[in-house]
Amino acid sequence: MKKRHVISGLMFSAVGLAMLSGCSSSKADSDDKIVLRYAYASNSQPVIDSMNEFGRLVEEKTDGKVEIEYFPDGQLGGETELIELTQTGGIDFTKVSGSALESFSKDYAIFSVPYIFDNEAHFFEVLEDKTIMDDVYHSTEELGFVGVTYYDSGQRSFYMTDGPVNTPEDLKGKKIRVMQSETAIKMVELLGGSPVPMGSSEVYTSLQSNLINGAENNEFVLHTAGHGGVAKYYSYDEHTRVPDIVIMNDEVKERLSEEQYDAVLEAAKESTEFEKKVFKKAVEEEKATATKEYGVVYNDVDNAPFQKAVQPLHDQFKNDKEYSELYKKIRSVADEMK
Repeated sequence: MKKRHVISGLMFSAVGLAMLSGCSSSKADSDDKIVLRYAYASNSQPVIDSMNEFGRLVEEKTDGKVEIEYFPDGQLGGETELIELTQTGGIDFTKVSGSALESFSKDYAIFSVPYIFDNEAHFFEVLEDKTIMDDVYHSTEELGFVGVTYYDSGQRSFYMTDGPVNTPEDLKGKKIRVMQSETAIKMVELLGGSPVPMGSSEVYTSLQSNLINGAENNEFVLHTAGHGGVAKYYSYDEHTRVPDIVIMNDEVKERLSEEQYDAVLEAAKESTEFEKKVFKKAVEEEKATATKEYGVVYNDVDNAPFQKAVQPLHDQFKNDKEYSELYKKIRSVADEMK
């Protein structure tokens, strides 16, 4: 499949939006081909490969009648800007962290609750449960976009510049970068650290200049993002498993035939299965490379003290009338798996 990528100099601007509107095809314009626009921020290679696999599958399943055009590597902005572009129809698809969707739908905040998932198996069971996820995906429908599938983004743990984290005590007084998520901020506060919300592009220089003492993320920040060069201690407390979410402008359905729309949804789900396989393999490769190139040291953690420290967040979500039903559904899946 021919995947078209725009020039790297394209910026999020009026000119850029004009270019977007000019390069799109619609069902009304042409009976031969419909071009759907997919923009994304910087990502690890397995996620990029999976988004490209989605495009390949769409073209295959529609006999070339629908094509995905890519705007990669933050050319049109960061995750918030890309969500807004999807919302307004400036683009048709993007892939963002579930945390970035919190300000658009309260339902996505549940994924940032530390230890809401017991383990990886529990995470996958919930994300594959239509009775849970369909409501989450469609919680933004009135805003003009919906979720269509998820990608595994692994577990998130702390990594530091000045030594490993073994207990919450090791975070006392430490400045820790977090995503711009109220739940993540509260988590670090409960663990004794000082949360510093900032965009991902600022983390490396902030670690290097000692503006922050550490951060939390999956293993792909170590070599792919280069953070292992300044923060060599990665500690597996595994506090969260926040999925990536592929979202789609709601008007895409109007531009496609019923068969084409079903093919797009099917391709999205199949790209998820592809991503789960390549992601796991790539994590091990990332760890090995970070160790070899930067001397990153990994340590396992007894997460029981961490779970105890963040229990107030669980109580908050469990007892909040807006979140309690979704919280209990997710926890009941864990009970059923025992």
